[in-house]
Amino acid sequence: MQIEPLTRRAAPVIPPVNNRGGAFGTAAAVTHDRTVARLSIARTRQVTVTQIICGVDVSSISLEAFVAPVGLARGFANSTEGIAELVAFCEQQGVQLVAMEASGGYEKVAFAMLWAAGVPVTVLNPRGVRDFAKGMGLLEKSDRIDARVIAWFAEVKKSVPSAPPSAEQQQLKAWVTRLRQLTELQAAQRNQRLLVGEATVQALISELLKVVAAQMRRLEAQIAALLASDPLWQKLDQAMRSIKGVADRTVARVLAEMPEIGTLSNKAISKLAGVAPLVHESGKREGKRPVRGGRRQVRAILFVVAEVVRRHNPDFAAFHQRLSAAGKPKKVIRIALAHKLLVRLNAKAREARKAFVAASICQSA
Repeated sequence: MQIEPLTRRAAPVIPPVNNRGGAFGTAAAVTHDRTVARLSIARTRQVTVTQIICGVDVSSISLEAFVAPVGLARGFANSTEGIAELVAFCEQQGVQLVAMEASGGYEKVAFAMLWAAGVPVTVLNPRGVRDFAKGMGLLEKSDRIDARVIAWFAEVKKSVPSAPPSAEQQQLKAWVTRLRQLTELQAAQRNQRLLVGEATVQALISELLKVVAAQMRRLEAQIAALLASDPLWQKLDQAMRSIKGVADRTVARVLAEMPEIGTLSNKAISKLAGVAPLVHESGKREGKRPVRGGRRQVRAILFVVAEVVRRHNPDFAAFHQRLSAAGKPKKVIRIALAHKLLVRLNAKAREARKAFVAASICQSA
């Protein structure tokens, strides 16, 4: 099934019903008609100028590209050489935006190389693209079809380029991710040691745990030094840790996984993390308001830390008691506490950012 690229057409210009300026056939009427015709053509030219978007379907071995509204398709290898060819292809076609789905990391090299070459790129949510395709009745799925749908979705959604993170931000996220992986490995090995009685295996597990602990200490020191090296991160770290129960690991995880903290509204940041209740109503029916999507790693740390914060902050404890007394399920209470904590962190970060900007202006003045 072929997918025709979207084209915008201007609405037809309807002549006025009352011809008060003169009867049809008079000089005034002819002048009016010519004016309307010129305006109609000008408006049509403005509306039909569409952005040239290249949709790219990413896999581990290939990049399938489709340029809309030109309708040109071409495949490339997902390698340094193939991405360089994709860059040249986009430049030849005058592409103004490259749209690709998040593909588990397979898109990272292409994303970086395209931006380095000056080609704006946006990364889309795969679920949103797929739901869009189903909503448009496109049940077929292949790399070439997906590339067309990605371009179409980006055009309809009016997607904007998503700038790549700084080198320091990428480094922080890599270190925080590795620290989380080592923490999970440490917990798994400790549990396995409890189930093993053979001395040699226990010794091997203990030896591995020593290595893991040493790497964790080194990463923690590197993360602390990295946060201290950036003046803004320093302010954000101090602001968020002013909440009792929020420690250095929590701040590092939030700054690594959600660098937008303090720049978005409470509602937007809650949706970004996946802890915002979503309205689910129809007519007289008022359904439950579930949470879905969002950044899983941020949500996971919020669930854990919110319980700690509740034990140290009276307002969180009172909020928990109020929900419990109302008969709310434990899962709902857990999500509500995480949501409250994120809103508090966002407010602290917003204040810290404003103070940092004000201090920077005073120093430069």
